[in-house]
Amino acid sequence: MDASIWSNELIELFIVIGNKRANDFWAGNLQKDEELHMDSPVEKRKNFITQKYKEGRFRKTLLASLTKEELNKALCAAVVKPDVLETMALLFSGADVMCATGDPVYSTPYLLAKKAGQSLQMEFLYHNKFSDFPQHDIHSEGGLSQESSQSTFLCDFLYQAPSAASKLSSEKKLLEETNKKWCVLEGGFLSYYENDKSTTPNGTINISEVICLAVHKEDFYLNTGPIFTFEIYLPSERAFLFGAETSQAQRKWTEAIAKHFVPFVAENLTEADYDLIGQLYYKDCHALDQWRKGWFSMEKSSLRFCLQMQEVQEDRMHLRRLQELTISTVVQNGEKMDILLLVEKGRTLYIHGHTKLDFTVWHTAIEKAAGTDGNALQDQQLSKNDVPIIVNSCIAFVTQYGLGCKYIYQKNGDPLHISELLESFKKDARSFKLRAGKHQLEDVTGVLKNFLSDIDDALLTKELYPYWISALDTQEDKERIKKYGAFIRTLPGVNRATLAAVIEHLYRVQKCSEINHMNAHNLALVFSSCLFQTKGQTSEEVNVIEDLINNYVEIFEVKEDQVKQMDIENSFITKWKDTQVSQAGDLLIEVYVEKKEPDCSIIIRISPVMEAEELTNDILAIKNIIPTKGDIWATFEVIENEELERPLHYTENVLEQVLRWSSLAEPGSAYLVVKRFLTIDTIKHYNERRTLESIKEGVLKIKEEPSKILSGNKFQDRYFVLRDGYLFLYKDSKSSKYDKMFSLASMKFYLGVKKKMKPPTSWGLTAYSEKHHWHICCDSLQTQMEWMANVFIAQHENDIWPPAGKERKRSITKNPKIGGLPLIPIQHERSATLAREILRMRGQNWKDCSSVKSGIRSWGIAAS
Repeated sequence: MDASIWSNELIELFIVIGNKRANDFWAGNLQKDEELHMDSPVEKRKNFITQKYKEGRFRKTLLASLTKEELNKALCAAVVKPDVLETMALLFSGADVMCATGDPVYSTPYLLAKKAGQSLQMEFLYHNKFSDFPQHDIHSEGGLSQESSQSTFLCDFLYQAPSAASKLSSEKKLLEETNKKWCVLEGGFLSYYENDKSTTPNGTINISEVICLAVHKEDFYLNTGPIFTFEIYLPSERAFLFGAETSQAQRKWTEAIAKHFVPFVAENLTEADYDLIGQLYYKDCHALDQWRKGWFSMEKSSLRFCLQMQEVQEDRMHLRRLQELTISTVVQNGEKMDILLLVEKGRTLYIHGHTKLDFTVWHTAIEKAAGTDGNALQDQQLSKNDVPIIVNSCIAFVTQYGLGCKYIYQKNGDPLHISELLESFKKDARSFKLRAGKHQLEDVTGVLKNFLSDIDDALLTKELYPYWISALDTQEDKERIKKYGAFIRTLPGVNRATLAAVIEHLYRVQKCSEINHMNAHNLALVFSSCLFQTKGQTSEEVNVIEDLINNYVEIFEVKEDQVKQMDIENSFITKWKDTQVSQAGDLLIEVYVEKKEPDCSIIIRISPVMEAEELTNDILAIKNIIPTKGDIWATFEVIENEELERPLHYTENVLEQVLRWSSLAEPGSAYLVVKRFLTIDTIKHYNERRTLESIKEGVLKIKEEPSKILSGNKFQDRYFVLRDGYLFLYKDSKSSKYDKMFSLASMKFYLGVKKKMKPPTSWGLTAYSEKHHWHICCDSLQTQMEWMANVFIAQHENDIWPPAGKERKRSITKNPKIGGLPLIPIQHERSATLAREILRMRGQNWKDCSSVKSGIRSWGIAAS
């Protein structure tokens, strides 16, 4: 030891303790056969010294029965007295030299000793400030682990930058201002001192007030070398930056800090390798009425959280699978507040921070984690089905605008345009939208081919290449298909989902090969090199891809009704769309708002995939109508010269319903209208009654069409019972056996009864099935609405409007236009007449409607 170390206090301390007293403690439990002898070898001496002083194996066990808390309490009581031996015994039995004293001013045993004027105690504590002696593990048999009693208090030198009222300083400023400080974490406070001998801290952070802790995984370089930093954020908009010299030290400090401010209910969050952890305000579909506090952590591309209203302890969102990530600003209590909206697989979460500073930290981290990170398939922004959004977007565009285009996928796009589109998708695929007229079909097909060719590994994986090729040796189709299925099941999840999406798309394209001339073989010639990522192209590769396309239904176990739906969609798209993409064309149709009057109509385009919810929200947005809280707006179809109408379910395909009007006696009189349907309170009322009564019943008058000879041509009283998705008809309320039973799923119910049926009242319902029509009369408007509401609720199993908290579904074109023209034409009457003419001709071949097409173009409206 350097001579300068031997202060008067230290010499006095050695004299007071003495060798004998120290040895009595350290060798208090030393057995005769464990003693060290004069002739013991060097290795044995080394082990003995380690066991005696480092491990404390032979220490006295007089204090072993005390818990860690009791030892710390006894230490605080001992240091204010002159007996240094008691302090030594307590400290070397497992008490914490830096334990919390409970005194905010004299917060350590050293400061207590200083207050009491005990210089020898101060000297002893100072020289043992880095000591970490294990406590006697006498509880191991009782099931208490030694780890549970270890201290969470820390002290060490850390780099520390001054606190800031905004985002922390620039790198250059940090280089100038960051200095080493002696830091002590104790009793829920993090104090930083000028050096390890300072008794007054430069500053103290109350860890219980921490709202966010950020851990930076990348090295930050100072002049002295790399440091590993972490940031602490407080509600006062103050932020503190600390840095450790190793990643292990960084982890040790952040774990200890997190355990001090994250509650027990969210402790699972602290066990992960998080980048960010803290508290945020949130709202979700369980409770949209008020903000609640929740605990969140960021781990790579996952957002983990524990929410107050959840039964499960922990949940998570996969940020690359977000369907929506948007930020908005609202005014609350006179102050602007930023809110982040996250939507994943139908789950909606709104979050905001305690301050602008911590919100910015979370928003930046979430946005980065939700973006594309690398060239691997799994690192792309994904849809809810684990398919990269870029793939889904290209497939959707080609499906809508390219099924009827000759030699689709064989035509090459502009390399510069393709490169620009790829870059836009890479930057933010979630918000980037392909638009007809702006983006060319050949460029979009080029994007899909280039993306599949350039990802880090082939979609079919290079590892499985020989297996795919060898499968062709199996001549039996069923066995070969079975092998393909086995290979697909071994693919990574994202590869498997993406392959299914691509092959489904190619299967759809080849089903329209009479129009586009792209059969399975031609498509395989194009895509084999993309899916295998081979520079050349062998016949075997082409045969494998052709096999996958031709046998898509069997390989991917696609249901028959899904194939039928695909055929219907293909029919719609190819029937109502021109093969010229630049002409953009969805079906033009006139939609009314609330009532059928000239001033209330809008000419809007209906895409093949548009659902009623999307149409309703588009119309309300165009008309700047904000629904009153509690009101449910819906799209109604009105038929039979306005005598019948029914609300479309929010998921119902609009175009499919419009095309079915061709079977009506007067299709030209049918139209769509968007208006109020029911209120949420009304629905709740009906649901409560259904819960209590379980059935809806009553006497109604009915007339069947075509009528039965024995029934006559008049309305007859029948007792109706609505139960378990079926409508039962009894002769009267006393009958035990029903006359008829109808499945609600196979019927459409309309409000109203046709006048030619000569109904006995003005109120009623009309029910349509595939072969029969039933006209039902009610005795009042209230009875009519009760039956209609109950039928509608029962048909859709209470799912009658989008779930609470779900983002309103709007068309891709936020400001709906056709080409560059507004959907609300100036020449209103002529456009309305045109729309009706289009609807009247829907039973004809669209390609034969040249006069209508030329009329549309002459009015400056794009058509197909």
